[in-house]
Amino acid sequence: MQKFDPFENADPQSTAAKYDPDLDDAELEELTQEMPALARLRDFARLAVAVPWFSELGAPLDDDLRKMCLTYANGLGFPEAHPALIENWDDASYAAENFDWDTSAWEAEEGLRADVTIRALDQMSEEAIQIGLAYLASETESFVRDALSSAAAIWGIEDEALLHAAFGSAMQAINSAALAVACDVDENHPFIQRFKLFENGRWPVSLAGATFNIF
Repeated sequence: MQKFDPFENADPQSTAAKYDPDLDDAELEELTQEMPALARLRDFARLAVAVPWFSELGAPLDDDLRKMCLTYANGLGFPEAHPALIENWDDASYAAENFDWDTSAWEAEEGLRADVTIRALDQMSEEAIQIGLAYLASETESFVRDALSSAAAIWGIEDEALLHAAFGSAMQAINSAALAVACDVDENHPFIQRFKLFENGRWPVSLAGATFNIF
C-alpha cells in the first residue's frame, strides 16, 4: 500500500493557495516559513524508518550510551540520575510499573513537549504540524510494530500490555523528537537524546528517582 506523502500528488484544491497570485505578502511569507519545518519532519520520518528498533535490548551500555542517558536526564532537570541497565523483560515490566507512580519525569517531559510545540507553532501553522505528524505516524508505525514483534519473538514475550507499553514509548519518542526537529533544537535536547537511545536499539523505560532504567 502506498504511503501518504503530503509533498507528492497533492490535491490541487488543497494546494491551490500556494500558487494563488492574489495572496498578499503576509500570506506568502507564512507559507514560505512553513516549508523548512515540514521538510525537516519529512527527513526525520526517513531517518526513523531506518532505526534498528529494539534490536539491542539488554546489551551492555557503552560510554556513548551512558553519555546520552546523562544528557537526557540532565536536560529534564535530573542531574543526579544515572543509567541502570535492564537485562530482561521482567525487569523492564517492573521498571515500567514504577514509572506509573513516580510521575516527576513524565511531568518534566510534558513541560518540554509544550515548549517545543509552542516553538514549532512559531514556524508553522497548527494544520501544518498536524499534517506533518500524521505523515510521520503513517510512515513509522508499521516499522516500529514489526521490529517489536521480532524482538518479542526472539525473547519469547507474549505480554501484550508490556509490548503495548514499549510500542507507545517508541511512538511517543518519535513524536516528541519530531516536534523538536521541527523547531530546529540543539542535538543535546532531551527529546533528541531519547530518540537516539531508540536509534541505538534500546528502550529507555523510565526515569524514577535517581535511576534512569534502560533496556
